[in-house]
Amino acid sequence: MTTALTDRDILRELEPVAERLLNDHLRKAKAWNPHDYVPWDDGRNFAALGGIDWEPGQSKLSEVARTAMVTNLLTEDNLPSYHREISETFSLDGVWGTWVGRWTAEENRHAIVMRDYLVVTRAVDPVLLEQARMAHMTTGIAKPEKGQQFLRSVAYVTLQELATRISHRNTGTACDEPIAERMLQRIAADENLHMIFYRNISAAALDLMPNESLRAITDIVTRFQMPGLTQPNFRRNAVVLAKHGIYDLRQHLDVVVRPVLRAWNVFERTDLSGDGERARDELAAYLDELATKATRFEEQRDRVAARQAERAAVAR
Repeated sequence: MTTALTDRDILRELEPVAERLLNDHLRKAKAWNPHDYVPWDDGRNFAALGGIDWEPGQSKLSEVARTAMVTNLLTEDNLPSYHREISETFSLDGVWGTWVGRWTAEENRHAIVMRDYLVVTRAVDPVLLEQARMAHMTTGIAKPEKGQQFLRSVAYVTLQELATRISHRNTGTACDEPIAERMLQRIAADENLHMIFYRNISAAALDLMPNESLRAITDIVTRFQMPGLTQPNFRRNAVVLAKHGIYDLRQHLDVVVRPVLRAWNVFERTDLSGDGERARDELAAYLDELATKATRFEEQRDRVAARQAERAAVAR
């Protein structure tokens, strides 16, 4: 297969694969309703309707759980930006358009149910949440690099969907509240199916254009940023989440990046040459570097936890 394929050429070549994967997704996806995961009996009016506005003592979630829930919700809120980017990359024609519409509809449920839960249970300040939503959606997401997008896009969303799944599940555990945990497990199941679709599209692209695909994968892995990067206080909140095991470097490496690369058979492929081989070497070196950083972070986190435990023991 010639390597001089445009994005439109790739879409056309992979359309039969996309159709098969879409049908697989529709068979596996379970219908669910956001309203079934919200404890409506806990709801009451805010001051504008004669009730009481939010104050911190009303929340039953820990600070870490609130931070994680808000970070995850704001990420889901930015769906219009993601829809715009993916529709421009995949097009709205044929099976690709059907997938874009289905994916968008499924993702929209996540923001709906999370916001309803947080507002009804008064888990977070709804005014600050709305202000953050407005700021984040106004900013949107960082524009992709110029040039062909398809190979980079499918590599990115594969990693991003799996990372989001991990973050949602760990957030559910951190909430220590059965309804929130059940809700976030349901969301995580959606994210996993989305990841499978994108991962298998990427695998087909690797077979079609191994060198170009490996270069795209390496560029994405080595520069990966979560899609919530542009939301207010994201970097500070990401540190909090990493410190408390919601999503950290070790999880990113061992639960997201390495399993996906194994699924793509990256380090066993025999169809690479030239820049594809160079990209794979760069990728291997980066994974070693990331493993070192993850170990250092864990050691630092353990030292901080030990010091905090010692101070708590002395205080008692």
